[in-house]
Amino acid sequence: MNFESGFRMLIDGALVDSEARIDVVNPATGRSFASAPDCGDADLERAVGAGRRAFAGWRGQPIEERQASLRRAGDLLATHAEDLARLFTREQGRPYAGALSEIQLAVSWLHAYAEMAPPVHIVDKGDGQRVETHYVPLGVVCAISPWNFPVSLSVWKIAPALLAGNCIVLKPSPFTPLCVLKIGELLKDAFPPGVLNIVSGGDDLGPRMTAHPGFAKISFTGSTETGKRVMESAAKDLKRLTLELGGNDAAIILPDVDIEKVAHKIFFGAFFNSAQICIATKRLYVHDSIYDALRDRLAALAQSTTLGDGSEPGTVLGPLQNRRQFERVTALIADAKADGLTLIEGPAGPAGDGYFIPVTIVDNPPEDARVVQEEAFGPVLPMMRYTDLDEVIGRANASDYGLAGAVWSSDIEAAVAVARRLETGTVWINHNLSLRADTPFAGRKQSGFGVENGVDGLLEYMAPQSIYVPARKSS
Repeated sequence: MNFESGFRMLIDGALVDSEARIDVVNPATGRSFASAPDCGDADLERAVGAGRRAFAGWRGQPIEERQASLRRAGDLLATHAEDLARLFTREQGRPYAGALSEIQLAVSWLHAYAEMAPPVHIVDKGDGQRVETHYVPLGVVCAISPWNFPVSLSVWKIAPALLAGNCIVLKPSPFTPLCVLKIGELLKDAFPPGVLNIVSGGDDLGPRMTAHPGFAKISFTGSTETGKRVMESAAKDLKRLTLELGGNDAAIILPDVDIEKVAHKIFFGAFFNSAQICIATKRLYVHDSIYDALRDRLAALAQSTTLGDGSEPGTVLGPLQNRRQFERVTALIADAKADGLTLIEGPAGPAGDGYFIPVTIVDNPPEDARVVQEEAFGPVLPMMRYTDLDEVIGRANASDYGLAGAVWSSDIEAAVAVARRLETGTVWINHNLSLRADTPFAGRKQSGFGVENGVDGLLEYMAPQSIYVPARKSS
């Protein structure tokens, strides 16, 4: 199998090309290195139609067979993980080790869902009557995945949707379509034709999909602003929705931490994947008594972290994934400098047209600074002092977002008490960025709604059906 070219869509069990193409840029060079199909209306209709035709047969399969299909899909990805990781680095920018970890994460998600099943609830009325509540699939799912974690977040949608008995049409980001298209090629025969469809295209494809009446549900991961447009589109025919949107996640560092033990974890909890993570630490609140020491330690880590082309050995952080995001983060840094804020910057990336931005720590900006209030989604971390715990919890919660957060302390119970007061769907103690396939992940406020992962995430792709069974008449 050629992982360098031949990128085609998967529609109705066949690999499909298109005359129109979209360029795919290597963010380390700023230059196009491949192209992907640009799905037209006819191909989209074919994909949705294939899903609708395949739905009855797929939902009718015993769940054990659907589980086995997911297990085989995971095995196929595992077999080709290294090839996929090399391609991932070229289109996404993340260094190879991090790229490989994402492929492996996707494998683990497929295998984990292969062990899950929806519950059946039975209420016994005591008089011979009972109510059985089963969970049934919805139909064809429209899934739209982002560019920051293109493989794992696609699998987050594929695995529960297919296990539930739905069919799916998945669209990866136009910035990072290649690995997902190759996964479609790998999985072409893992499922019956029409069950898994993968299409690629430009910015206009997403709105065409969300407006299509053939979908029963939309699962979208991306920005809050785009999520609002997806919700508006879905409202026209009341499609089911799962929206995993933006975050401006706060971490609170209590004064009793061992700085030498936690600094490295805090640093990469903010800057892994060049901070292009919705659940990364984006606001760092540090107790005044340890602020200077932790700031200096993080600054030293910034200076020692190699920024460069992810395909080069020794690279720790890669470029931002696309020019649009590069320009946005560059403008945010320029705004902070214009406001006279103190910036601590790591080494610059390679010269050239790549989208490199050095690690940037903003030293104690005011709470109303743009760099604090906005989600950078790039390697810019505002670090703020606090003295009063109640006051800093209020500052952490004073956000339109509520996706995740973290608390760091040597006293676990004290940290848990703080965590329970944070208005977010996920909180970590003394680490972050770790998610589990068996654990619900959900946002609050403008971070979206609905649930991903775990049985709760599986049920997002299903509807309850309650069957009232009368008492059996005696003979």
